Amino acid sequence: MKKVIVSVTNDLVTDQRVQRVCKTLHDNSYNIVLIGRIINSEKCSINLPYKTKRFKLLFKKGFLFYACFNIRLFFYLLFAKADVFLSNDLDTLPANYFASRIRHKSLVYDSHELFTEVPELINRPKIKNIWARIEKKIIPQLKNCYTVSKPIALYYKDLYNIDFAVIRNLPKKYTDYKNIAKRERLLIYQGALNIGRGLESLITAIQFVDNVKLIIAGQGDIEHSLYKLCKKYNLDNKIKFIGRVNPKELQTYTKQAILGFSLEEDMGLNYRYALPNKIFDYIQAGVPILVSALPEMAKIVETYKVGETFTGKSSAELAQQINGIINSTDKLNFYHNNSQKASIELNWEIESEKILDIFNRLV
Repeated sequence: MKKVIVSVTNDLVTDQRVQRVCKTLHDNSYNIVLIGRIINSEKCSINLPYKTKRFKLLFKKGFLFYACFNIRLFFYLLFAKADVFLSNDLDTLPANYFASRIRHKSLVYDSHELFTEVPELINRPKIKNIWARIEKKIIPQLKNCYTVSKPIALYYKDLYNIDFAVIRNLPKKYTDYKNIAKRERLLIYQGALNIGRGLESLITAIQFVDNVKLIIAGQGDIEHSLYKLCKKYNLDNKIKFIGRVNPKELQTYTKQAILGFSLEEDMGLNYRYALPNKIFDYIQAGVPILVSALPEMAKIVETYKVGETFTGKSSAELAQQINGIINSTDKLNFYHNNSQKASIELNWEIESEKILDIFNRLV
């Protein structure tokens, strides 16, 4: 049984992409060890069918965190028994790269996003430059890479002349959810609560949408400012923050919704080329979608006719479009039925074959 050590800088609890990859490899006779870190020891419980290990670090964020994590990971990889290293995102790549070179091990790289183009780095040119230098040094040396969308793969090809396979963030097939006609007027946003996600506009818009409940599932840098915004508009009775929940619990909320949101703003190439997993979660749950008019998200919605794109600029326009969808039985049924059709194609059971192709070639 070939052993794969998978590493990521989060606490493993809600990372659906990494869990799906690990489960696929585990189910196909690979010995998996998934490495992350402890963020909150009180919410540390995790139950996965393969071995996990989480580092307890003194620093929680910033340069010292990334430096300490990679040093700790490097020495772990240097001595751990393994056949393949799988690095998730640029923030785990230095340790994986140098350990793989020293030990002559195969290295696979999964780029979840354009790390150097995330909104958090746009106004921090010095930090962005450090990550860009690391990327420029290592990525041209890699042979086994994949990412989440075709534009990101083309970006890397143009910049470094490296071929990236495309493995989208597709969920496993959902089952046993209600027909949309039997659901309550529940709306959902799932994902990080960070800048550029359109959450401020969404919250402001909800004051103009009657008889709904908006569930916001996730945590992030701006969550406290979002709480304040809800209080400002007296929306505590219409918006519920449920924090981070495990994928199984999140599904129970998603399956009840009649509209899901992915309203990323055009803040750099990372969001412009984004293809968030929540879009495919909504599709699997038969939830109509309202997305921003960024190319990859809009392409999915328009190709499969599972929702609409938002091209307006104001919260009032957003509210008008939300009302136009949820108050139309014909629209809801049309998007719901098309989601059911699209789910047959857009699922992990099909997409995971690409993962196995990569790893089976290595071993």
